[in-house]
Amino acid sequence: MTASTPSLARGGEAPTTAVVPDRSSTRSRRTLRRRGYALFLAFIAPNVILLAVFAYWPVVYNGYLSLTSWNLLSDTKPFVWFANYTDMFTDPEFGMVVLRTVIFSGGIVIISIVLGLLVALLLDQKLRGRNLVRTFSFAPHIVSGAAVGTIWLYIFDPSYGLLRQLLGIVGIASPAWMTDSFWALPGLIIVYVWKTAGFVAVIYLAGLQGLPSDLYEAARIDRAGPLTMFFRITLPLLSPVTFFVVVTSIIGSFQAFDVIAVMTGGGPGTATTTLSWYIYEQAFQAFDAGHAGAAAMIMFVLLVLITSAQARFTRNRVHYQ
Repeated sequence: MTASTPSLARGGEAPTTAVVPDRSSTRSRRTLRRRGYALFLAFIAPNVILLAVFAYWPVVYNGYLSLTSWNLLSDTKPFVWFANYTDMFTDPEFGMVVLRTVIFSGGIVIISIVLGLLVALLLDQKLRGRNLVRTFSFAPHIVSGAAVGTIWLYIFDPSYGLLRQLLGIVGIASPAWMTDSFWALPGLIIVYVWKTAGFVAVIYLAGLQGLPSDLYEAARIDRAGPLTMFFRITLPLLSPVTFFVVVTSIIGSFQAFDVIAVMTGGGPGTATTTLSWYIYEQAFQAFDAGHAGAAAMIMFVLLVLITSAQARFTRNRVHYQ
């Protein structure tokens, strides 16, 4: 017997030859991987640099200003640490500003979503001239806020405005919308709803036109009514659209400024002073960059918390398929 016979008897397998790795191929794979990483970094570098300069750095610098006492003119920015935050959190008027902002934003978001969805359902029907109606419904969204505010100042005018004429038909006296502290905030909500509802309708319309028709055919076979199909099929399938619309509407309403500047200037008194207008007042009227920066950071944190809470709440309620 040969020397290999005992090994065959013990293991039942022929001896194998060790494979020596090819070092040159390993180095070439590493080189290709590095080149891929370098190419990836080269492609994303412009976007990362732009975001860092125009998005992230302003937030960081604003956080720094919120810890200082600076009047926008002096060369020095003395640190006061969290004194600006303490002043605002102990100021009852600032609490009213935050509450007013939440009411303002909530009214815009809720009414815009309901009205936009109703308009989208109407425009989704096969009606004559619906393309023209879609154009007119979306047009207010692309008009500048200054123009919208100027138009609605004439509409709201209690002496000769269009709304006065319409309310006079049913015997109702038009209130002094922009000069009455009770009606000023509801008036601004009406204006912003008019400006944003068309955008919401177009987004919902795109979502409606992408819904699968076989589900509705199956529901009709099961003799489901229109309301049942709407609440059991349409609304659940539109949940991603609703999530997108709610988030963008909240962010946009928190940052609302142009219409407020044209129509009320935060007044009468402080009736329409929201966080965005409060920041403007502190920075460019009171020349207090510290308080303005602190208020901006509070608005930023509020938006992050609201968006995160909404994402967590709707995680199991949003259906993407």
